[in-house]
Amino acid sequence: MTETRWERMTAPELKALAARDALVVLPVGSLEQHGPHLPVWTDSFCAHAFAVRAAEAVAAEMPVVVLPPMWMGLSEHHFPFGGTISLDHATFHAVLRCVVRSLLADGFRRLLVVNGHGGNIEPLAVAARELAHEFGIPVVATTWPQAAPQEIAATLTTQPGVQHACEAETSLWLALDPGQVRRERIADSLAEPVPAPPPGFSRFWSFEERAPRTGVRGDPRAATAEKGERILAAVVGALARAMRDPALWRSPDPVWTPGRAGRFQAGAAE
Repeated sequence: MTETRWERMTAPELKALAARDALVVLPVGSLEQHGPHLPVWTDSFCAHAFAVRAAEAVAAEMPVVVLPPMWMGLSEHHFPFGGTISLDHATFHAVLRCVVRSLLADGFRRLLVVNGHGGNIEPLAVAARELAHEFGIPVVATTWPQAAPQEIAATLTTQPGVQHACEAETSLWLALDPGQVRRERIADSLAEPVPAPPPGFSRFWSFEERAPRTGVRGDPRAATAEKGERILAAVVGALARAMRDPALWRSPDPVWTPGRAGRFQAGAAE
């Protein structure tokens, strides 16, 4: 099998991949509490697993390489339960910016970010947009539950989608590394029900407010390895299709170029 993991390659091998315009994939996750039954690196571990499997699925067709996971995200909402390390927004963006600058220095010009943590979704969307403007390369971001939502919903039996340390994430661990699941603690992981916040309004909510006592949202008791395998297959398939999609990998329109609007208007008039 073609090697796809950056950390296992030599510098000359990576230079050769850059010369072939290889797609770089950055898994982004977090280091945060996942209830009493799942490890704190769940989001980073799952994002990396999805990214590696998708890269392996397309490696015979195109050059692709997966970076080690970025294991810190925006997780301050999990501090009440311990076991959590968090960046702030400015640092999160700065780290991503340094990764993109490094990739450009290494000769790479395309980046797919595969995110595994809900708290990263909004800042990552802004960062991908701003980095594309600043560096002029396609920076594409996705959060894996959003890559195959219908397939995931059809797999789960107690919840409509991925929540936190839930049926879905516990199923993934059972498929990928069941020894990491503290099965004897699953029954203790259910949180007290909390009314959902009103839709259409945004404010900060800690997980003590959203998932009291355990920090878990969803019901991990329904998790199975078979469900995890189905989720893996659906998300890996969606990521592989995105990697192959030429529309995603066009250079971004340089909208901030001085006089950009004037040139467009002149061209339209012609």
